[in-house]
Amino acid sequence: MQNDEKKDTVLTQLKRIRGQIDGIISMYEDERTCVDIVRQVIAARSSLGSVAKSLLSSEATRCTKERKADELNEILKEIFRY
Repeated sequence: MQNDEKKDTVLTQLKRIRGQIDGIISMYEDERTCVDIVRQVIAARSSLGSVAKSLLSSEATRCTKERKADELNEILKEIFRY
């Protein structure tokens, strides 16, 4: 995937997450059930995790190509935290 395509994909994901957060706020304001709100919070958190993995994966690829082992090790540590 080209760099611009990757950026567009991440931006689309982030905008979708922003929509999820707006929905959660509306649910809270409308006093929806706690379980419904928490389900949406979990979904948004999962989506953010996916974005983080994608960004870290791209950075790991860059470090590998540029042979930056120290940076790559730090990125891999972050990836495995998720």
